[in-house]
Amino acid sequence: MEITSLISPALGIIVGVLMGLTGAGGGILSVPLLVFVMHLPVAQAAPISLSAIALAAGVGALLGFKNKILRYKAAGLMAVFGLIFSPLGLWLAGKIPNSPLLIIFSLILFYVSIRLYRQAYKEIHGIADFANKPPPPCLLDHSIGKLAWNIPCARALMFSGGLAGLLSGLLGVGGGFVIVPALKRYTDLPTKSIVATSLGVLAIVASGGTLFSAINGSFDLFIAAPFSIGTLAGLLIGRSIGKKLSGPKLQQLFAITSFVVALSLIAKGIYSL
Repeated sequence: MEITSLISPALGIIVGVLMGLTGAGGGILSVPLLVFVMHLPVAQAAPISLSAIALAAGVGALLGFKNKILRYKAAGLMAVFGLIFSPLGLWLAGKIPNSPLLIIFSLILFYVSIRLYRQAYKEIHGIADFANKPPPPCLLDHSIGKLAWNIPCARALMFSGGLAGLLSGLLGVGGGFVIVPALKRYTDLPTKSIVATSLGVLAIVASGGTLFSAINGSFDLFIAAPFSIGTLAGLLIGRSIGKKLSGPKLQQLFAITSFVVALSLIAKGIYSL
């Protein structure tokens, strides 16, 4: 019991520092850490991860709202559909054996690590993503400072929010790796606004997933509370350190680390079958 109470916040600090250095996506490594160090099954580690993401993302979202860069209507729409599909993910997590869940998680982590590395590589070498691409369905009306809503825009955000919610409940990953690319693809919002809006969605969806888990009795508060507090403390430390370091280089390092963790997860999953 005493060792667990020390390990949990220590892991939280590690996750928080990663989040502070690399953005909210750093929280994707919280489940692997809980699986390897605390020896928890994915279905039990996921709600603990969500509680930490909810706390950290909530702080970031409040700062974004204070600075008037959080698009709360877009965040609200995505979060509603995320909350609808999050219980389905939690239900599936309870039905799927741990080994297949580990393999699914590792595949997601492979995708995220490769995408992050390519994104950082393009930024370092000044390579444009796409030339002459069509305008996104969600355009910012600069005369009023708000998004101009239409059916394609709403449909794209609803689908993205639902997918993020499903993966959030299933794997405890928050869903930032879905929401941020979706906002980049379907809107013309500036990067700071995209990050703040994504944090708003994550805070709501992760909080909902945590609540659903607590109601179902699959939430371990003894581990989750110190882990979440440690994550918040680590986030503040990471943000202060990150200001002095190169963002793209850090992202590449994080991507390589995530790729190695994914290899370990898939090996563990296959070995456990």
